[in-house]
Amino acid sequence: MTQRQEKKYRKFLWALLLLGMAALLCNIYFSYWQKIPSKIKIRAGVEQEFDFRVPVSGEIYRIAEEVTPVSTVTEVDREAEEALLAGGEDRESIHVNFAHTVRLKANEVDTYQMDLKLFGVLPYKNVDVEVIQDKMLIPSGLPIGIYVKTDGVLVVGIGEFESSEGETISPAKYVLQKGDYILKCDGETVENKKQFISMVESSEGEDMILTIRRNNEITDVMISPGANQMQEWKLGIWIRDNAQGIGTMTYEGTDSTFGALGHGINDVDTSILMNLEEGTLYKTEIVGITRGANGAPGELTGYIEYDSDNVIGEITENTAEGIFGICDNELIESAAFEPVPIALKQEIELGPAQIICSVSGEPEFYDVEIVEVDLEHENVNRGIVIRVVDEKLLMLTGGIIQGMSGSPIIQNGKLAGAVTHVLVNDSTKGYGIFIEEMLTH
Repeated sequence: MTQRQEKKYRKFLWALLLLGMAALLCNIYFSYWQKIPSKIKIRAGVEQEFDFRVPVSGEIYRIAEEVTPVSTVTEVDREAEEALLAGGEDRESIHVNFAHTVRLKANEVDTYQMDLKLFGVLPYKNVDVEVIQDKMLIPSGLPIGIYVKTDGVLVVGIGEFESSEGETISPAKYVLQKGDYILKCDGETVENKKQFISMVESSEGEDMILTIRRNNEITDVMISPGANQMQEWKLGIWIRDNAQGIGTMTYEGTDSTFGALGHGINDVDTSILMNLEEGTLYKTEIVGITRGANGAPGELTGYIEYDSDNVIGEITENTAEGIFGICDNELIESAAFEPVPIALKQEIELGPAQIICSVSGEPEFYDVEIVEVDLEHENVNRGIVIRVVDEKLLMLTGGIIQGMSGSPIIQNGKLAGAVTHVLVNDSTKGYGIFIEEMLTH
């Protein structure tokens, strides 16, 4: 090997080493990034311990004009502990070091922010700290029938048809999009699908002004209906104005509120979260179970009578974190379980837990294991991964199946979250949402 070749080879090795070190540092950085969530909640008046054990430190301060210090303690700073908890001198910010155990305490509901740096130097993240009142919720596990009516009518598809002159036309093409909500037609509120179809058919082909909601923005568009071979006026769209199904109640509040599903109700064709005008909960009875298997999710089959005698609640919100509303007082009075405290996400541990569901007719506890906890998952509905270990539940359902969404997850006597999805390739496993995420709606 010549001297020139040797120099090139050395440069190559140095470049390779530097790339390897850069990749390692990036990997370490992003692994640490997942350790501390961007949002942390703590209970007012309760000292809470954080044992993240990552080389991250920074300042915590109140987000307000007037500064009220939050108490902080680390395992290695007992003098600071005594000064702060004894009502020491007010400070605009307090230093925290998550390389050690940190304890935080704030006496009142408030909001704070932590500006953190990795190794005390590299920018890490800004963490929002919310001080909340502790909550007691009644874990449910009851099967529920769901009916929701959309706000306007939802466009679920754009199509073509043959006109009265034998041409293939699509009046809605380039005007409407899948996922649009039609709210008004020529200034008149669109109440339901049947009414809107009648408006189009009676248009006589005249231009129509539609008020639509698209990506949460409201705008007007003009569209000209076309006549089909039967001389009927059409737009060439498929629309929907309601959705039905079954799920599981997660919790009931002592104030008659409820939360269920752990995920929103999305349209089956567009996968878009449905805009809710009104919704109703009904009593339902599980009449069949299709067991889940790897690659083939199972499901619960329920029987629902959509009449006023079976109404048990009103749905007022359909969000990414679940459905929420007001439930019947009789439901609270007949609850199978007593209220329990909630578990904040940093309190959830890997290991034994339970879920509550009604696959055998009544709400029962079934054993599961929490196998993953992701404090910073990009999908709010997948922060927890559980595995069913209860032999009875495995025999009945094969694990997690459709219709069990919303089943409460209980750990150490606290309501930790709710089941949201099954892992398609392993029916014994499922995802869950942190209960604190459901309470942010």
